[in-house]
Amino acid sequence: MEGVLDLIQESGEHTLLYCKGDAVGDATMDEPRIFAVANQKGGVGKTTTTVNLGACFAELGNRVLIVDLDPQANASTGLGLNPRQLDHSLYDVLLQGVPMEDVIEPVAVKNLYVAPASLDLAGAEIELVPAFSREQKLKEAIASVADDYDIVLIDCPPSLGLLTINGLTAATEVLVPIQTEYYALEGLGQLIRNVDLVTRNLNPELVLSTIVLVMFDARTKLSGQVADEVREHFGDKVMRHVIPRTVRLSEAPSFGQPITVFDPLSRGAIAYRDLAKEILGVSDEA
Repeated sequence: MEGVLDLIQESGEHTLLYCKGDAVGDATMDEPRIFAVANQKGGVGKTTTTVNLGACFAELGNRVLIVDLDPQANASTGLGLNPRQLDHSLYDVLLQGVPMEDVIEPVAVKNLYVAPASLDLAGAEIELVPAFSREQKLKEAIASVADDYDIVLIDCPPSLGLLTINGLTAATEVLVPIQTEYYALEGLGQLIRNVDLVTRNLNPELVLSTIVLVMFDARTKLSGQVADEVREHFGDKVMRHVIPRTVRLSEAPSFGQPITVFDPLSRGAIAYRDLAKEILGVSDEA
């Protein structure tokens, strides 16, 4: 485990710069909680976590907006939308001046809405470069509809380019899904450094509030070791509830449904419901 320790210690010195214990509680009740779900490493369950947490938050009675900032549009298709059949996408909001409210689509889950992505977003990284206030585009767009929602989840792409910077600038909290495997920790230090840069230069309200352990395999010793080390170094930022590795979670997106609809009694659905309650501070009896 020395290698894992080194990877986490690489980021340790930056953690205290923005892991402020009571910072999340400073927001007024009228303001939505805006999460940037970020991890520049692909395949770590980022979109799965965004979609399923969004559905669980909505199930608890919150109005939830998922902002699909990833050109692959997996969050959009995972909720039953076909980006090719939509008149507008987030690309039009960021680069064509289309109002955010004109692109938001309802989905089959009550209280859940999506600002869909499209393949056009792939070129947005380049097109945003000469744009005025390029890092603030998404923040301005979300601010125009923020009063309509209790929670906003921004599904950031697996990179640290301008789209992700827009997501971090628009958010008040960062939620990081971490796969409980060795290589999943490699980019954590770089992600933390970038969050710190955004905090100091673009968005002083940004707080790393939530780390979620995903794809947890209780049968392997490594999953337990990685979980223990992450908890040791990040403390109460790491959620108690972990997301297990299950086939049903992998199958749900192909049906365009969150796990709470696809298989509401599965281990994955139960785990995400418990996680949603923990993040919101809702008791299990609620």
